[in-house]
Formats: sequence, C-alpha cells, structure tokens
Amino acid sequence: MKTLKCPQCDIHRFVVKNALDEGVVVTVNEHCEVIPVHINDSFVGFDLTVIYCLGCSWYGSPKSLSKGKHR
Repeated sequence: MKTLKCPQCDIHRFVVKNALDEGVVVTVNEHCEVIPVHINDSFVGFDLTVIYCLGCSWYGSPKSLSKGKHR
C-alpha cells in the first residue's frame, strides 16, 4: 500500500481527533482513505475530514496531501 506524505515535512503518520481531543494514529493511502496504524483502533466519534501531522504543525484534509509523494 502506498501512503501519502505530509506536504510540509514529508512524513506519512498523522492523527485524527474526536470531540474530547483524543487521537488515533493513521496513515492515508493513495485513494485518500484514512487507515488506522493499529488495526484494533476504532474511528467511532472521530473526525476523518481533518488530519494532523505527527512531525510538524501541518493539518488539513486527507485530499489535500501531495499525491506526488508516496512512500
């Protein structure tokens, strides 16, 4: 599976958050689908429309990731 990278710092790990500001670590595949890093993590109650980079201050929608940079 190819993963999209942060347009700012070029890493491939992100976090999605819920209303309590809790996070789940994710990657984003080449189809802009958000995938949990840990298979047992649930997305119930989490906003998948905004992802936050683990390496820098970038955040945005999965579709705004640079499709030209794959891992």
